[in-house]
Amino acid sequence: MPRQRDQLTESLFAAEEPAPIAGSAPLAARMRPHSLDELVGQEHLVGPGTPLRAIAESGQLSSLILWGPPGSGKTSLGAILAAAAGAHIVELSAVSAGVADVRQAIEAGRATLPSGRRTVLFIDEIHRFNKSQQDALLKAVENGWVVLVGATTENPFFSVNPPLMSRSLLFRLEPLSKAHVLEIALRALADPARGLGASGVMTDPEALEHIVDRAGGDARFALNALELCVSAALAAGIARVDLRLAEESLQRRLVRYDREGDMHYDVISAFIKSMRGSDPDAALFWLAQMLEAGEDPRFIARRMVIFASEDVGNADPIALVLAVAAAQALEFVGLPEAAINLSHAATYLATALKSNAAMAGLSRARADLEAKGPGSVPAHLRESHYPGAARLGHGAGYRYPHDYPGGWVDQRYLPPHVGDAIYYEPGERGAEAGIKERLAAIRGARRAPAQGRPDTTQKSGQRKS
Repeated sequence: MPRQRDQLTESLFAAEEPAPIAGSAPLAARMRPHSLDELVGQEHLVGPGTPLRAIAESGQLSSLILWGPPGSGKTSLGAILAAAAGAHIVELSAVSAGVADVRQAIEAGRATLPSGRRTVLFIDEIHRFNKSQQDALLKAVENGWVVLVGATTENPFFSVNPPLMSRSLLFRLEPLSKAHVLEIALRALADPARGLGASGVMTDPEALEHIVDRAGGDARFALNALELCVSAALAAGIARVDLRLAEESLQRRLVRYDREGDMHYDVISAFIKSMRGSDPDAALFWLAQMLEAGEDPRFIARRMVIFASEDVGNADPIALVLAVAAAQALEFVGLPEAAINLSHAATYLATALKSNAAMAGLSRARADLEAKGPGSVPAHLRESHYPGAARLGHGAGYRYPHDYPGGWVDQRYLPPHVGDAIYYEPGERGAEAGIKERLAAIRGARRAPAQGRPDTTQKSGQRKS
């Protein structure tokens, strides 16, 4: 059995040990940093005195989850931490690996423990593992057979099993700044061994700025784009990458977005908060980002319909009509033209007067229902149009408001056990100001003493329900 373990370990590590980076490897792979000092960005994680740098310097690596956008350095950081701990690193991708691959890596890592050599199991895109695949890691992580380093672009609180999260430290990487991406690109252009320094091709500052701007904080995208531009220049027999060549090589900006991941929730949140904050320009920016990234336009339309009642309400009753119309226009017209309808509705909602009184009123009513329980419908409000209802007293004493001056009559509609609760409190913006004034008069009349009230006795022959 020990010999079998040795053979398994040797074969696995022989397969998984990274080969020397050849000149034909992608530029992003060749320029991967080898130490924390070479790593650009993420100062909040690896700067002096930070916990992650302390872990690396101590060599006492614990299982951890690295959460951040593409090209922010997750894979590089995992490799650097493994090297600092003097550990083997086995890299798996959750896109292609299965439970058998995970178990083989765990068994190999367990076999090396007696020699004092630890194994770092790096799993890229760990969020793509399903629950059973993630569960296969639990025992090995808990017993220390391997040190798990999981990389994910999605919020791990949504995509990684809670038991695995509880056994791992979580570190969040931020998108690289333009200055960081520029530093990485310049380093690649200058390096004759790993980079493009020996290519003989120069890159104009305007072209480099264009590439960095298009990268959107993704270093891998920037390096791949830079390599593409230099390759295009060499193929054309020219020695300079100018702005025109860069624009032709990168015809469309990368819009980072995952319709099932964190960006899906973050961008729609920014869109809604921009409309709530009456900023139509920001609302249009986030709307454009969602549409360009392929977000489901029906999802956007549904959220605007909700917003029209939740955040605009009776301050501008037309808002709901317009939001519903935009949703219907989307079905009738379809994209790309329906994007104009969505823009129409978004800008109207963003600039409309706001009130959340309808939503707040429903919340108060629900809280009362939870605290006091459901109530019995008062007899005079019950359905009275079926045979036998009159014998049960249903509808008896009901006053039909249209039979009285002003279309209103003083009678009780709430069940007795909630008293004279007030749930809807209209504001003073837009149409709701008139509602507030009218409702104040009605509530005031309801609370007035019986003396002096208009006669509300049921008129003969006019009882309705």
